[in-house]
Amino acid sequence: MKLTIIGTGYVGLVTGACFAEMGSQVTCVDIDKKKIDSLKQGVLPIYEPGLEKMVRENMQDGTLQFTTCLAEAAEDCQIFFIAVGTPPGENGSADLKYVLEVARQIGRHMTDYAVIVDKSTVPVGTADQVAQVVKSELSCRDVNLTFDVVSNPEFLKEGAAIRDFLKPDRIIVGVNSDRAAKVMRRLYAPFSMNRDKMIFMNVRDAEMTKYAANAMLATRISFMNEIATICEQLNVDVENVRKGIGSDTRIGFSFIYPGCGYGGSCFPKDVRALIKTAADIGIHPSVLAAVEERNNRQKHVLGNKIKSRFGSDLTGRSFALWGLAFKPGTDDMREAASIVLLSDIITAGATVKAYDPVAMSQAVREIPDKWLDTGQLALMDDPYQVLENTDALILVTEWKAFRQPDFKRMRKLMKKTILFDGRNQYDPEEVTEFGFEYHGIGREIQHSGPQ
Repeated sequence: MKLTIIGTGYVGLVTGACFAEMGSQVTCVDIDKKKIDSLKQGVLPIYEPGLEKMVRENMQDGTLQFTTCLAEAAEDCQIFFIAVGTPPGENGSADLKYVLEVARQIGRHMTDYAVIVDKSTVPVGTADQVAQVVKSELSCRDVNLTFDVVSNPEFLKEGAAIRDFLKPDRIIVGVNSDRAAKVMRRLYAPFSMNRDKMIFMNVRDAEMTKYAANAMLATRISFMNEIATICEQLNVDVENVRKGIGSDTRIGFSFIYPGCGYGGSCFPKDVRALIKTAADIGIHPSVLAAVEERNNRQKHVLGNKIKSRFGSDLTGRSFALWGLAFKPGTDDMREAASIVLLSDIITAGATVKAYDPVAMSQAVREIPDKWLDTGQLALMDDPYQVLENTDALILVTEWKAFRQPDFKRMRKLMKKTILFDGRNQYDPEEVTEFGFEYHGIGREIQHSGPQ
């Protein structure tokens, strides 16, 4: 099948590469010429395990190509995927200007019946707007072409996107015609060989399903973070509580890990957008509002713990930071807890040395220049180098490389052996045996002796 993917960000690149991997002829389109030129050289704008190799191999095989010209890609195209960004507006709503502009371009250049797929996360009713825009452009051309708009939301976890796409647990497809359903079933046939993973529904149902899924996962995270806050005040170890409730098959262990808040390009934006959608129809989404409020507060938890330990004025204090990305397996720093933490402690006068296995280049773009220019923040290439002569280590992102560090080596490098564990990655008893003072999330402070 001949596919055109408009947008070469995270969703567009993964979608294009995976469909090409299964034999479709895929053209990815983007208006950013510099990005397209880099992609043609096999240089990707994002980090995702396995993606670069897949892109290069399919380019070499001729199943995947890149262009800035939608008119060229639209020739005889059967399926258009809209995979551009929907950034949040000032009021929290999803900004559809890029989605609707792509719809205009499709209407101007499509040459035959086509299925137009909303792959971007969009509010309920967006497919109707896309259809209206395409119809308007076809009318201006005085061309009588039929088309269908489909909602096919992505459910990709950054760091595991290739696996999620190639081996999905479900494929949600919102359609309003049998013809579109038949096209989509044929497209996804290679991904449903062992069982039928496709769930068909109407378009508006599919649009809502995406938001509801992300909101539910965000709710579990915020719920557990709230429980952790209560546990901490009651001298209860939240990790034991987590194991206890997770063992209940009705609850399970997914997304109930306490930490320093969720981030990334999906959960924060989608929760806000759903809150705005509810408000627009006269509903106060009290649960969703609480989810967002708890997450916003959770991102300040580490900064508050540090100030509680060292005082509100951190002038003269130096800290090591492990992890900048919002989660392991990605270089994405959008709405990362690390940025909030850095702001909290740098504003209080601290200096910070930071390391991340993947996100260092991204950090230069995301972090305020003044922190780097003034020397309040230094980005370093070695996790142990950042520890030298510091008052404490702060773990923000639970990369595998940080799971079993050399605590003896760390003790020799650090001025004070204090550890703030923002993801409850370490065993407090083990850490204190090595002479560290331990501060976790929802756990009693563990002392090793005078610091």
